[in-house]
Formats: sequence, structure tokens, C-alpha cells
Amino acid sequence: MAGRFITVEGGEGAGKTTQLIFMRDYLAQAGYRVVVTREPGGTTLGEEIRGLLLSHRHNGMTLIAETLLMFAARAEHLEQVIRPALAEGHWVLCDRFTDATYAYQGGGRGLALEWIAVLEDWVQGALRPDLTLLFDLPVTVGLARAGKRSAVDRFEREDVAFFERVRATYREQGVRHSNRYRVVNADQPVAGVWAEVQNILDEFLRSSLDRSDILQ
Repeated sequence: MAGRFITVEGGEGAGKTTQLIFMRDYLAQAGYRVVVTREPGGTTLGEEIRGLLLSHRHNGMTLIAETLLMFAARAEHLEQVIRPALAEGHWVLCDRFTDATYAYQGGGRGLALEWIAVLEDWVQGALRPDLTLLFDLPVTVGLARAGKRSAVDRFEREDVAFFERVRATYREQGVRHSNRYRVVNADQPVAGVWAEVQNILDEFLRSSLDRSDILQ
């Protein structure tokens, strides 16, 4: 079977990292070869760019520079990790992808979504995720969770209104791309979130097998 590209999205404190581990293990137990990665990051260059983007040393970074750095890291990520893994039949689980750029640089910071779409087409070509899980929860709940785990980064220091715009844009993306988006209620205990995720994965696995049969 060909590889599949699954992305997980959501605001601060949504519990994406924990669920990614569950997803990785679940798919591996089902016999799939799984690659887990993240954005920005995933490569040596990408991780260096991540440091630039999250560090408080660059609080005056312009929106255009920030967005181009995101796509620079993404271009390297696609070339070095994502495309090769998919070509080899691996399933790629990515903690955030271009939908995060629409949400944070677009919704949060106000960059025209049309400009992001131009960069998306240029850097990715026709490649889009096969499935996107949006871990959704109220902004105040997510920020409270995030504040307990570590010092805030350059994005996490933004105000509540910023994250409300991010959340709204994510939800709009979910409606716009309802064919691949599945919204998960992240405002519940970890076990409840995982139950939702497992149901989504089971449905996706069935549909993937059905598509494989048709192609054969």
C-alpha cells in the first residue's frame, strides 16, 4: 500500500504530542511503517529555523520573514523527509503543517490567505495531507495547560485575541477542507480524546484499504 500523510493541528495545550505517540504506536501495531515528524523542524536545517522562529531573540521579526522561514523549513522537510518516506510506503505523522501557517500567520497575524496559498502551491505542488486531525479546545483552557509545561516561546506570548483568531481560522479550514479534516474535542480527559482519534483512524484505515482494492 502507498504511504499516507496525516497531519495533526491545534492551538497551544491541545495535547497533540501525546496523541501523536498513541497514533504512532497504534499504526505500528497494525503493521504500518510510521515516520513521526514536526513543523517547523524535522530536518537539521528545519530545527535551526525552528529555533529562530520560536526564540525571543527575534521578537521584531517581520511577518513576511516569519512566513518565508516557515516555508523554507517546509521545503527542506518535504524534500528530505516527507516525500521520500511516502515514496517508500511509510505513513507520515506530522505535528503541524501548512494549515498551521494559515492559522497562525494568516488568521493570527493577518497575512492574506491568498499569499499563503501561492507559497503552498509553489513549495508543495499537488501534495496535501490525506487526513488532518484538528484538536480543538477553548483558548483559555489550552493556554492554561501550556503555561504549566514550559516557558512560553515567541508565539505563546501573544494575547488571547491572537489565539482566538488562530482557533477560528483552524475551524474555517476544517469547513473548507472537510474532505480531509476531522475535528477532535480536546477539552476532555486524554482517554476520551484518544477514543475519538482511534475511531477516526479506524475509519481512515478502512477507507485506505478500500481505495487500495480499487487501485488493484
